[in-house]
Amino acid sequence: MNATEPRRHWWPRSVRARAALAAAVTAAVILTGIGWWVHREVYRQRTQIAEEQARKHLLALVDQLNDGVVPVRRSAVPYEVVATGRRSAVASGGGMDNFDPGAGHVLPAPSAHPDPPDDDAAWSYTVRPLRIPVRRDYDPGNEFHLAGGTYPVLYADVSAGELSSDKAAALGVSPDATLRAYVVVLPDTAEAITETTDGLLLRAGLVGLVLIAAAAYFTVRIALRPVEAIRLLTASVTPNDPRERVTVPATGHEIAALATTINATLQRLDTAAAQQRRFVADAAHELRSPLTTLLTSLEVALAYPERTDWPAAATTAARQTRRLQALAEDLLLLARLDTRAPTTDAETVDLTALACRLTEQYPLTERPLTLTCDSTAPTYIRGNLDEYERLLRNLVDNAVRHAEHRVQITVRNEDGQVVLTVHDDGPGVPTEDAERVFERFVRLDDARSRDHGGTGLGLAIARDLAHRHHGTLTLTPRTLGACFQLRLPKSPAPAQECQRRYHPL
Repeated sequence: MNATEPRRHWWPRSVRARAALAAAVTAAVILTGIGWWVHREVYRQRTQIAEEQARKHLLALVDQLNDGVVPVRRSAVPYEVVATGRRSAVASGGGMDNFDPGAGHVLPAPSAHPDPPDDDAAWSYTVRPLRIPVRRDYDPGNEFHLAGGTYPVLYADVSAGELSSDKAAALGVSPDATLRAYVVVLPDTAEAITETTDGLLLRAGLVGLVLIAAAAYFTVRIALRPVEAIRLLTASVTPNDPRERVTVPATGHEIAALATTINATLQRLDTAAAQQRRFVADAAHELRSPLTTLLTSLEVALAYPERTDWPAAATTAARQTRRLQALAEDLLLLARLDTRAPTTDAETVDLTALACRLTEQYPLTERPLTLTCDSTAPTYIRGNLDEYERLLRNLVDNAVRHAEHRVQITVRNEDGQVVLTVHDDGPGVPTEDAERVFERFVRLDDARSRDHGGTGLGLAIARDLAHRHHGTLTLTPRTLGACFQLRLPKSPAPAQECQRRYHPL
């Protein structure tokens, strides 16, 4: 066998065949248990019936002996009547007469001094297993072979002293003898009925297993038709035509839930693919603008080298190159944020100190602006310091780019959260665009356009970084300018800060 070939298991691959096999195995176990129970009950009930018949026959024998009547040989059950002081049987029949009567009785005679009868009962009998001896004088013919077997035997004693002399003489026993009537319970009837029942149960069980397996197979086949239709329709979905949807059955069962889930998944994939296509198109557009400017300036400079202001051309090329570099870095950062899980290995960061430091070090060279940080109390959060710094810098860059005269940063503790706001006095953002500004490469029609600079990815990166740290970034309504609000989970102060707070040097 080739080592690369897959192993072949006896378990079928088809769901229909597996369901049919599982149903057949389950039914086989159940039917086997039911058959075993029926077998035992039939045997027990038939044995009880045989014992009841033997008891009635024993009662009839006792009545006949009390009347001084010798029982006839013809009987449905084997019996034998023996007496003390007598070698041969008083009477026998039902198969016990197949022994030679002249050779002596088969079953043992009672003792010469039997136990006194119970006065509280009209009559009593005893049941015990006895072995029928094997003798040479036994000739069963075509009847049931009794000799050599051990069977349950019912017997009762009759005292000849309680009978009249005429009745004792009619029975052929002495007046002081004790008669004992034996009735043998044969299991052949119970065994025959049980074997017949077992055969019927076996045939019915096999037919039932086939029918159950077939019913399970076709039931599962019918039930899986919607699944097969869903599979075929899902297989037809391609990147060129992702709008195909699965038909939801009107039954409301699990297949309908599966179809609904698949449609929701396809919708999410379609939306994600559309966003990716839009993102690629926007990124290509954003890259084309600085590349076109850079290429045009270089081509003009090369075409007229003697009339070109080379320092100005180099300055333009450097500015466009920096723009390309910033855009490439933002795209790479977004790609990393899309594939990385939320931050787990975090450190404690003082957001107030970070905001104040950024305010002090932020370069304001292009135009006069006032950048302030309104916060004094420490505000501790958990996360990555570099990512928090990038988040704040993007918010400040956006505010500085659109502010008229002033940008204010506020940090405070509020209901177990740290709230940071960046407010500028620029033209603001329309209410209908409050969420669009966080999308990638969204261009607004007002003065907050990216024509003033930037890559158009700053706010999208800031929101992704906020979500990575289990926070939120929203645009809150203001009458003047735009106000971005960042909410982050508050963290306890580090141990060194607590020690410095309560034990100042």
